[in-house]
Amino acid sequence: MTTAQDRERSTGRFSCDGKGPCRRRLSTGSSERFGYNADRMTTTKPAAPATPLALPDSSCIARTVATQLPFHGELTALTALAGDASNRRYFRISLKGSPSSLILMHLSDPEGFKKSEEAVSGAHHSITELPFTNVLTHLHRTGVTVPQLHYHDRDAGLLYLEDFGDLTLAEACRQADPARIEALYRQAIDQLVQFQVKGTTPPQPRCIAFHRCFDVPLLMWEFDHFLEYGVTARLGRPMALPDEAAIRAEFQRIAELLAGQPQVFVHRDYHSRNLMVDGSRIGIIDFQDALLGPASYDLASLLKDAYIELDDAVVDKLIDHFLNGLASHGKGWADRAAFRRLFDLTSIQRNLKAAGRFVYIDQVKHNPKFLADIPRVVGYVKRNLLKYPELATLLQHLAPYVAELR
Repeated sequence: MTTAQDRERSTGRFSCDGKGPCRRRLSTGSSERFGYNADRMTTTKPAAPATPLALPDSSCIARTVATQLPFHGELTALTALAGDASNRRYFRISLKGSPSSLILMHLSDPEGFKKSEEAVSGAHHSITELPFTNVLTHLHRTGVTVPQLHYHDRDAGLLYLEDFGDLTLAEACRQADPARIEALYRQAIDQLVQFQVKGTTPPQPRCIAFHRCFDVPLLMWEFDHFLEYGVTARLGRPMALPDEAAIRAEFQRIAELLAGQPQVFVHRDYHSRNLMVDGSRIGIIDFQDALLGPASYDLASLLKDAYIELDDAVVDKLIDHFLNGLASHGKGWADRAAFRRLFDLTSIQRNLKAAGRFVYIDQVKHNPKFLADIPRVVGYVKRNLLKYPELATLLQHLAPYVAELR
């Protein structure tokens, strides 16, 4: 049975009273290119430090683990870990005893990490602590598996964190059989349901996520990021203006639908490289850009991932598992077909943004490692554009510029 709420969810007719998880009014006048409200739409594109980030002082670390942590540790080794972020580095601290290791997050600027590396949209809000620690505190309240922060040396820009090991969900799935893969994803979805339900209600004004959201301006900023880098920069030539206008009109409709959904707590990068398989646990990391958005967003990020491609039949079962989880908390969708359409449209937006971001990382940050993932994410988009007849106009005008869509 389709309820009136489900019909409203699928058409975007929602309003917002500004209190807690909300039904956000659609922005007006945001479809004009570069017409977004500049004081609400900001992004940080941190450059690498002018000089290489010096190694943290091992004697200082040794003193800290011996005297400042909830347990007394003895430092035996400090090992640099690979990472893509330019404004922080990670190390593994090896210790005698238990625990045998910690993760050390080293900030290039102890205060600079307060800025998001992603575009953000929302009301002005004074940031008085690191988004990482702010959101970490909120997620701990929900009971999901996030790292314990044992100590924060604010002057040195060093955070001493619980170690979840090196095995990401992406790597765990590469050698696993289909039954094991599905079981791991069900476990990840159980965590998603838990933080989506318990992290949304009651609202927590002290959490920065409740002061920013996926509204129409932010969603359109991300669509334009794709057009700028995933099309124009990638091709080396601009689009024809009639095609660009037609594409952006279709993007606007998708953005309005997504922004019109009831807003829930969203991780924003809930995918297989940000989930750590640690024994029987799945640990969640990289949550500092959390915000409010549609219930479909993190699920689309997880199941239509740039790094692991799941069989369609498995995706169908996992979507049902997610909806069953919500229903067990009284948050069910009566019309599951309507949710599936919302999931597919969310996947289009998320994966076009990813494709543009991968080109941006190559051309601006001079890191080409993600270019190989573009065919997968655009392949998801193509299948969804072909699935819905109402998206034929978008496919018609976009395909001439994106080889993977042809």
